[in-house]
Amino acid sequence: MNIQSNFWDKFSTNKRNKYSLLIFIFFFVLSLFAEILSNDKPIVLSIDDKLYFPIFVSYTDKQFGGFFDTEADYKDEFITSRLKEKSNWAIFPLNPHSYDSINISQSAPNPARPSVYNYLGTDDRGRDVLARLIYGFRLSVLFAFALTAIGIIIGIFFGAIQGYFAGRVDLYMQRFIEIWSSMPELYILIIFSSLFEPSISLLIILLSLFGWMGLSDYVRAEFLKGRNMEYVVAARTLGLSNTKIILKHILPNSMVSVITFLPFRISGAILVLTSLDFLGLGVPPDTPSLGELLAQGKENIEAWWLSLTTFLVLVGTLLLLIFIGEGIRESLDSRSS
Repeated sequence: MNIQSNFWDKFSTNKRNKYSLLIFIFFFVLSLFAEILSNDKPIVLSIDDKLYFPIFVSYTDKQFGGFFDTEADYKDEFITSRLKEKSNWAIFPLNPHSYDSINISQSAPNPARPSVYNYLGTDDRGRDVLARLIYGFRLSVLFAFALTAIGIIIGIFFGAIQGYFAGRVDLYMQRFIEIWSSMPELYILIIFSSLFEPSISLLIILLSLFGWMGLSDYVRAEFLKGRNMEYVVAARTLGLSNTKIILKHILPNSMVSVITFLPFRISGAILVLTSLDFLGLGVPPDTPSLGELLAQGKENIEAWWLSLTTFLVLVGTLLLLIFIGEGIRESLDSRSS
């Protein structure tokens, strides 16, 4: 408890660290409610004194008095005219567009400039840029969290085995890591992208195959240093199993390096996803992505709102994570006062 308190005291002393963490958490939590913040479906509507929740439940056009069995289009003239009837009402999100909804009513060519209807303009297909930024930011952060978590688990596993057992185990695994790290990661991604349908899960699996090696080196070094410590030797003498010694004694004291590099690994994962999407090797084309918006900005230089807004979101996110990472590193440094 004292360690946690001392860490937070050191971390929050620097206002840059504290506010960076709070701002990042604030925007990330907001993005988790993207469907409520930005959607072309009402949050709640009332027709003929009956409540509907289109964000959570799919309703057909027939349920509102229409003729089709397909899902209702809440921007269709029939639905809008029904909502104008007496006692009927609807509450739409602050941004009444989803990441895939297309503005077919505007007269300006796409990509269209920011307007009252599309606050940050539209992309080259008429989709709302603000909506795609919100959904794209959420996707990037969740992807980074998942990739980082998998990389940490694999990296700790291999690093712990190498460092604790050392000797031939360490030697053989080091040779394996050297061979594996020399594999052309980008070419492998290109090959699998052509063989399989692009998806988030496929991307996480492929990147996880290589993303653990950097962390395993730090964990290995900590275990090599800790395996001969007096408390470890005493635990081994008392008959504790290797698993208990690794999990209860050495690993907790080796987590500083893991925690220190955590924000940097998250920012690196976001940058990797953005880069792959920019090159067309990442998520499926219709998926909201920061990299896809940057690619559109490159193809449409005159549409400054595509590049500028995406650049600000990406750079702002990376800066916040870097500031958080530096704050964690300084707070965990025993040499700092």
